[in-house]
Amino acid sequence: MKKLLALSLFSLILTGCVNPGKASVQPEQLQGHRFVLESVNGAAIKPSAVQPEISFGEKMTISGVMCNRFNGQGKLSEGELKAKALAMTRKLCADQQLNELDSTIGNMLRMGAQVDLTEDQLTLATAEQTLMFKRAE
Repeated sequence: MKKLLALSLFSLILTGCVNPGKASVQPEQLQGHRFVLESVNGAAIKPSAVQPEISFGEKMTISGVMCNRFNGQGKLSEGELKAKALAMTRKLCADQQLNELDSTIGNMLRMGAQVDLTEDQLTLATAEQTLMFKRAE
């Protein structure tokens, strides 16, 4: 009986040491960094006159450009990034892909996107879209 109790206690201690999953991204890991868009849903973006990017400032301010410039106050909670009050300029770009990216990033940030940061690779993802960025300092 004592052996069973000792074995059970030892198992509980080991269970507490196991990492149950990936740690979520913290604001400090993003703030002060700029990321350039590399791919959308696994497809590389084609080169254009405008370099799509996203930057994170102090207190999680978000700014960037796809076709239009955007900015807003972001909130990062449990691996989800949101910017409910996102401001964006409203010009039409000749590049259709950039026009579509305006809508994509706007929806992602307003509705919330899962964030993953692995080394210099930032991923914003929803059930419908995945944007992959590379750190560009």
